[in-house]
Amino acid sequence: MDKAINRQKVLLQHLNPSSSIYANESSSLSASACLAGDSAAYHRTSAFGDDVVIVAAYRTPLCKAKRGGFKDTHADDLLAPVLKAVIEKTNLNPSEVGDIIVGTVLAPGSQRATECRMAAFYAGFPDTVPIRTVNRQCSSGLQAVADVAAAIKAGFYDIGIGAGLESMTATPMGWEGSVNPKAKLFEQAQNCLLPMGITSENVAQRFGVSRQEQDQAAVESHRRAAAATAAGRFKDEIVPVTTKIVDPKTGEEKSVTISVDDGIRPNASVADLGKLKPVFKRDGTTTAGNSSQVTDGAGAVLLMKRSVAVQKGLPILGVFRTFAAVGVDPAIMGVGPAAAIPAAVKAAGLELDDIDLFEINEAFASQFVYCRNKLGLDPEKVNVNGGAMAIGHPLGATGARCVATLLHEMKRRGKDSRFGVISMCIGTGMGAAAVFERGDSVDELRNARKTEGNRFLSKDAK
Repeated sequence: MDKAINRQKVLLQHLNPSSSIYANESSSLSASACLAGDSAAYHRTSAFGDDVVIVAAYRTPLCKAKRGGFKDTHADDLLAPVLKAVIEKTNLNPSEVGDIIVGTVLAPGSQRATECRMAAFYAGFPDTVPIRTVNRQCSSGLQAVADVAAAIKAGFYDIGIGAGLESMTATPMGWEGSVNPKAKLFEQAQNCLLPMGITSENVAQRFGVSRQEQDQAAVESHRRAAAATAAGRFKDEIVPVTTKIVDPKTGEEKSVTISVDDGIRPNASVADLGKLKPVFKRDGTTTAGNSSQVTDGAGAVLLMKRSVAVQKGLPILGVFRTFAAVGVDPAIMGVGPAAAIPAAVKAAGLELDDIDLFEINEAFASQFVYCRNKLGLDPEKVNVNGGAMAIGHPLGATGARCVATLLHEMKRRGKDSRFGVISMCIGTGMGAAAVFERGDSVDELRNARKTEGNRFLSKDAK
């Protein structure tokens, strides 16, 4: 009670221009230094109850394409379990969902859209709930979450689901049809066609990321993912999937329940990875061991207005703060996070040092190491439970997977983790990033902190 009263006094002082807070130069409180960023600017555009919050985030296990646990599983059977989970685990009436947006990359658009609609029916959604897909390549799952957040913010609906899906077994990467000859006239257009592995080699060569650094990053990813699995840290985010496995020799079908990621190699070592040959260039440094795995999987995130979540008595896992997508040179597309993360963090009124945890997709070790070093990030804050080199990278689902992983880890850490960032590079030369806040870390009055300098109510006043 005393803390609440004190917060109210602080707020009233800020609202009174003649308050002693301005007269007393020794005062160390300023609304511009609110831990949620530029508080004064934020309150001008959004009331506390209008925050877009995440109340549930789940994913399937991630399995190696063509030889893992989901090699014989239809794509719609991957999506349905996570759609069902976000409804059942929150006891939400599925008819209240305003829209479902699914990030997906490789499958033909109309076919995948139909599969997603079918999956919604499997999961128990009525025909009144619409669904669509979105494709921004490797950021598609995060883009789906951002699109739902934006729609809720705009007032289109109060509850929505952002999801991601990829079966790289069913739809491998490739180009269909001929390439427009005009591309040869535009270097950047031609670079959009570069194999992703070549862009990795470009990053390594241009920015001096050594083979040793790349292999070490891959080993650390596997070590952390293995430790997280052994400690049960993924259990809160993973929805077990019952499916079938077909014996390729006999054709015999066997029912199995997949509950753990199957691409993690606990015994990976720099010595072993050093024996692997480069895949994309004879004298290159990118190998199968220091690249993300080709993977099958899905994820789903349930978002709603804070006021609706409170009314329904749902625990708030996280708050969606900002999203940014930026363009970079297609020839070095892997540098995308180094450009997108500062943009998203700045939009949240924060600085990089304010971020407690980062989930940066490990498309390739070269680009992951470059981005981490370029931004000067503490390795102990980045991919603390491993990343795509160990867990896998199901293109359209990675963004949703990262949301689930980040928010559950922030919940476990409690007060030691308030802000988190998710980011990934994007094929053809882009980067995306989003800022999230731990769900129980703010109240309606926000929290002021000590600051130096001016007493402006907003950073805008400078």
